[in-house]
Amino acid sequence: MYDALTTRYTFACPARGESHVCLSSFRELERLPGAAHPAVYRVRFSCACGDDHDGLVAHDELDWAPLGLDAGRFLNLMTARLEPAAAELGDQALRRLEAGEWPWSFFCYPEERARPVFPSAFAVLAPGDGSVGIAVRCPACGRTSVNLVSRPHVDLPFFNDPEVGVVAHVFAEDAIHTLDSFCAELYSTSFDGRRLDLQ
Repeated sequence: MYDALTTRYTFACPARGESHVCLSSFRELERLPGAAHPAVYRVRFSCACGDDHDGLVAHDELDWAPLGLDAGRFLNLMTARLEPAAAELGDQALRRLEAGEWPWSFFCYPEERARPVFPSAFAVLAPGDGSVGIAVRCPACGRTSVNLVSRPHVDLPFFNDPEVGVVAHVFAEDAIHTLDSFCAELYSTSFDGRRLDLQ
């Protein structure tokens, strides 16, 4: 379902049969009740056919697969052989984690600090003019903050913008369910720049 070499998820598309989308093409993520190992998420994503579709993704595919731990094989042009990528990508991810880097991060407004996070904490993503507005549930305090980040900040593990936009607002528990007010806040100019210094 996830290809670590292209950083794309594969979902079914009624018009094209199959769609390959990056994480920044997701629009909504919701953990479904029931299954816990692994947890299952309903994902609404923007497809190249022009419509939004729903798909299902398991927790391990959402949070761990982008680190390349289950990556397939690639054609090494130097040796002209197919070689496994998982060992090298996994080792690189481990070294970065040991160095104190985190694959994804966001700025928690209520706590006034940067926090490490996984994509399963994302609630809503909205594309902007070359950027992405993202509502994230803080794993520490449980409240929702909205950040404005670049697409690589969302799509590429370990790519963190040096500065992000932050909506200076504490959202109510049901804010994600009232998408109209969320989108109005997201497209407003009320973002503050905050540094994402995780060390």
